[in-house]
Formats: sequence, structure tokens, C-alpha cells
Amino acid sequence: MSENIPAKKAVAKKIVAKKTVAKSGAETSKAAQKASAPAGKTTPAAKTAVKAAPAAKSASPRPRKTFNMPTPTDPASREIPAEATYLFDQAWLDGQRESLLAERAKYTSSADRLAAEAAALMADREPGDVQFDEESGEGDTIAVERDRDLALSAAARQAVADIDAALARLDNRTYGLCLAGDDVIPMERLEAIPEASVCVQHKTSMF
Repeated sequence: MSENIPAKKAVAKKIVAKKTVAKSGAETSKAAQKASAPAGKTTPAAKTAVKAAPAAKSASPRPRKTFNMPTPTDPASREIPAEATYLFDQAWLDGQRESLLAERAKYTSSADRLAAEAAALMADREPGDVQFDEESGEGDTIAVERDRDLALSAAARQAVADIDAALARLDNRTYGLCLAGDDVIPMERLEAIPEASVCVQHKTSMF
């Protein structure tokens, strides 16, 4: 009986050794599996690193360029260019004033006459009254004629306002300076349209 004890101990040692080897093999196998994990799978440590990394800023769109139209200098603070000799000629300026006053009288008379005609058309008008054109046979109401006279009268009064503004520019020595830019109005344009407030270039660019 005592002879079998050493043999049993030897068997027990072999079993323990086998378990140790098996455990070591299992740990080595797990380490190998972790090392060979697919690239798409993120480990907890990698997730922490990703969270810690600052997010890349998205590229912001470039601001659009804005183009502002130049603002003309206040005519009252501008000097008349030396080459615009006609704007220094007092006799020529007096002639422009006379032309403006004559135009003002003509437009004022026209505005008053047209307004009076519009009032006369409606004075004795009864609802339903229609005036027929003998040539075309088309009907034209008195109200339409009245509206036309009032529109022409308003246009004439606007011309008077433009002339008054030109006279004011003559008084404050800014006559002939373009109100839409820093240039001057040519003499030929002022002689043709004495109340002109802008040069031809800026006038055409308004349309």
C-alpha cells in the first residue's frame, strides 16, 4: 500500500503540470486573438482615444463679396474743377437763371390750366355720361379725360420742382455739379436742359 504513494504523487504532479500548461496556452491564445482582432473593431482604449481627440472643424463657406456703389461727395463741400470754366462765368450763369425762370413760368401756367380743365370736366358730369370719338367711334368717358389732364398737370408741377431745385443750386454755387457722382455736367447738356442735376452717364445708368 505504501509502495503506491510515490506513484500517486507523480501522477498528481503530471496532472498539475498539464493544467498549468493548458492555462498558459489559453492565455496565450486570448492574447493572440486580441492582437489579430479585425481593424474595424475598436477596442475600449481606442474608443477613449477617439473621444479625447478634438473634433475637426468643418470648413466654413467663404463670405460673399459685396460691392457698394460709391457715394458722391456732398456738392456743398466740393470744389468746381478748374477746367469747367463755364461754371465760373457769371454772365453764362445769369443766362441759365433766365432760362430756368422762363421754363418755370411756362410749366406753372400749363399745370394750372390742365388742373382747371380737369375740374371743369367733372363740374357738370352725371354718372354714366360718355363722350364718343366721332372718328373711331370708340367711347371715352369724361373721367378718363379728367385723369389724363390731372396726370399732365402733375408732370408739369414736377418740372417746376426740378427747376426750383436748379435755382437753389445756382444760389449755393453747386449748379453744374453732378448729384450722382463727383464729376460735372457738360455745358451743352445744361444749355439744352437747364434743370439737369446729373450728367449723361449717370442719367443713362438709372434706367
